[in-house]
Amino acid sequence: MCAAEFRKPIEILLVEDNPGDVDLAREALENSKIDNLLHAVGNGEEAMDFLLHKGKYADAPRPDLVLLDLNLPRKDGREVLAEIKSDEDLKRIPVVILTSSKDEEDILKAYNLHANCYITKPVDLTQFVKVVKSIEEFWFTIVKLPPKGGKK
Repeated sequence: MCAAEFRKPIEILLVEDNPGDVDLAREALENSKIDNLLHAVGNGEEAMDFLLHKGKYADAPRPDLVLLDLNLPRKDGREVLAEIKSDEDLKRIPVVILTSSKDEEDILKAYNLHANCYITKPVDLTQFVKVVKSIEEFWFTIVKLPPKGGKK
């Protein structure tokens, strides 16, 4: 057996307050060729607790990718992005902004805060599923991600 057969599933953190979008993303990723585990939280505070292993997320895995909505309750996605990218242990985790905002100011601010990419959610359900599958394929079959725990 080759080493690839023993590869751990890809850990994805979805930060999304719309349960319908969470369900669609989960469905798109369940039918994927890539073994993955999707963890979903509904607001920015929970996202940071998950990433920093606080409270009920003390045993949460380190995600390989964060899919982040901008418009969230409690702590918005811009604040979450800023915190992730300013933290020495988290800043190398790729963060994909997946939001309904097409506002150029939001796009510019996200990239200024070091988002790895910015995607506007399609309104059409079929297109939304296609986008999620494209994100997964790009980030886990084409891109070489940094090793977990790498401090350099």
